[in-house]
Amino acid sequence: MSSPAVITKKRLVFALLFCIISLFVLSVRLFYIQIINGEKLREGALEQWTRDIPVPAKRGIIYDRNNNVIATNISSYTVWCRPADVVSLDKDAITIANILDMEKKDVYESMTKTQSLVIIKKWIDKEEADKLRNEKIRGIEIVDDNQRYYPLGNFASHILGFTDIDNYGLYGVEKVYDKYLTGINGRWIKAVDGKQRELPYDNEGFFEPQKGMNLTLTIDETIQHIAEKAALEALVKNKAKNVSIILMDPNSGELLAMATKPDYDPNDNNSLIFDPEKPWVPLEDDEIEKYSELPWDDKSKILYESWRNFSINDNYEPGSTFKIITAAAALEENVVSNDTKFHCDGYVRQIKGANIKCWRYYNPHGSQTFVEGVQNSCNEVFVNLGLKLGKEKMHENVKKFGFGENTGISLTGETSGIVRNLEDMKEVNLATISFGQGISVTPIQMVTAISAVANGGNLMEPKVVKNITDDKGNIIHDFERKVVRRVISEKTSKNLLEILESVVSEGTGSKAYQPGYKIGGKTGTAQKVVDGKYAPGTYIASFAGIAPTDDPKVVGLVVIDEPSAGIYYGGQIAAPVIGQVLKETLDYLDYEPQLTSEEKEEFNLDLIEVPNIKGMNVKEAAKKLDELELGHVTDVVAPKAEDVVKDQLPKAGTKVKQGEIIELYIKSTPIEKSSTIVPNLMGKDYDEVVEILNSIDVKFTVDGEGKVISQSPKAGTIVNYNTEIRVNLEDTNLE
Repeated sequence: MSSPAVITKKRLVFALLFCIISLFVLSVRLFYIQIINGEKLREGALEQWTRDIPVPAKRGIIYDRNNNVIATNISSYTVWCRPADVVSLDKDAITIANILDMEKKDVYESMTKTQSLVIIKKWIDKEEADKLRNEKIRGIEIVDDNQRYYPLGNFASHILGFTDIDNYGLYGVEKVYDKYLTGINGRWIKAVDGKQRELPYDNEGFFEPQKGMNLTLTIDETIQHIAEKAALEALVKNKAKNVSIILMDPNSGELLAMATKPDYDPNDNNSLIFDPEKPWVPLEDDEIEKYSELPWDDKSKILYESWRNFSINDNYEPGSTFKIITAAAALEENVVSNDTKFHCDGYVRQIKGANIKCWRYYNPHGSQTFVEGVQNSCNEVFVNLGLKLGKEKMHENVKKFGFGENTGISLTGETSGIVRNLEDMKEVNLATISFGQGISVTPIQMVTAISAVANGGNLMEPKVVKNITDDKGNIIHDFERKVVRRVISEKTSKNLLEILESVVSEGTGSKAYQPGYKIGGKTGTAQKVVDGKYAPGTYIASFAGIAPTDDPKVVGLVVIDEPSAGIYYGGQIAAPVIGQVLKETLDYLDYEPQLTSEEKEEFNLDLIEVPNIKGMNVKEAAKKLDELELGHVTDVVAPKAEDVVKDQLPKAGTKVKQGEIIELYIKSTPIEKSSTIVPNLMGKDYDEVVEILNSIDVKFTVDGEGKVISQSPKAGTIVNYNTEIRVNLEDTNLE
């Protein structure tokens, strides 16, 4: 009888041990799940029973120095699809394709992907979005989106750059300041079942996106227009490969304009990187057909070449404009004075084995002073200066002026130029560098160095951005004026400015002369280096100008790359360009020309005061100018009679010659699909209303004083950007 009892006891003990071990294992497993891996599993569970759609944040606005909008956002919509929710695949694909003007197969492929969320199409307009919403297609979501928009088209495109399809900066200031301009995306979260189908009860959340910060550039929209117009004219007239014009405030290092032609429209670049079938095309109509026949690889080369900013990305031999640097170094090191005598017989004979001659070797300059040598741009004079300085001092001054290193400008792809190492510099190299050959620079380096001559001797760090602000206008970061180093004394600067003025009034820069404007400068012509050799028949013509020389406000540089219309000398084709640009810029800056009696008599200037035509429509403005016998042009090809004049050049009050052409800048009309939501302005004061409405870039009128008592359209209304918002204020404190 005892044997069964023992067996039973053993079984009970075994069962007890099994239960204890099982409970222990389960406890360990439960501890691992709940404590160690709990957070991860909770996140996984949340992902399984919720789904979210990203709501893109608005990118920060980019303004010029006068708070004119030059890069903004337009409201658009993106179509998303949840393949798991689609019911009638074929029927829905046809419906969507018809509304969005897409191929059915492309829509079908997107709707059958194994992803939980796919994009059908980005950036559709409101009309398309409304049509699609009315179809109430299951699994299709239309979400508010933002598209980067450049209201002035190809204006300052090499400065601004562009964004990709997700609104991240790819080039220019859009890329350099991307982390500031990019906002924080919002989320639209909904509850779903295990098959990712939306649950019928209301259980969703919406997290507002946060807009990016804004940039204010140093660029002046009007001065940029001046530079771009001149660059385009020079490009066409001289049949050139590239033209670059830079205008800088020498006292702050701020860029007022940087124009590079040919250029591109950044509005075309949002999708081209991802869609070879819809690429960027040339701006010139006669090139479109030729371009369309090229294979994509060749198209992409042209495309990337169009993005290159010649002003900072390319090196060139400066030629005689570099003589400004040699002259500054020689004066500063006291190896020459204004009256030092030189003799030019057409050839440099001090360097054995070297074939160096003056540009006017066929008719030598003969005996001349240093000042006359600068006016004549005599190579022999500058070779002598280089030899007197010696290679150590010459190399030291070249580096001191910033050549051979980046300027620090906040744009993409800056190159540092090429300066020969001191130990590799032979006597012949010293001679050629002294008149601008055997050294490679960038236009931005050149204009920055000449600005140091203009401002009293300080090398400035060039700036293209003034500050970063939030939506309320608070400055988050201010980019202060930065002096890199002192390169020459004020005495040398003042002396050299007077010499450079004489180059324009009496010497080789005479075609830059503008009566009453005191322009100083230096011509430049250099043969291009291609594959390490000087290429016959290919030249770079340039001119560096400073105005006015008695109180410099603007330094300008024009570089014409490979002119092929027969004339290639800088004094002939570049000097008149920069002379006109500096004149128009000073007119815009309210500079009063100082005409001598001789100039008035010589040029027979019967001056007319330009009227104020800002705010008039084109028809009224044209009539007013015709009455004064002044001509006009507009910045759009075919303006409407009712289009309003946004700005004018020259400015009102400027005195000009009879028949002078007045440039009219028309208010930009946003594209049709641009829309915005009218904000709630009730109870706001005047300053708050102006700030809010300016931030969304709409037209508006404000009547009265005090607080807002009514607005039209009402808050929440979706309107086009060209809709005028009317706001009425009333002072409720009045008895």
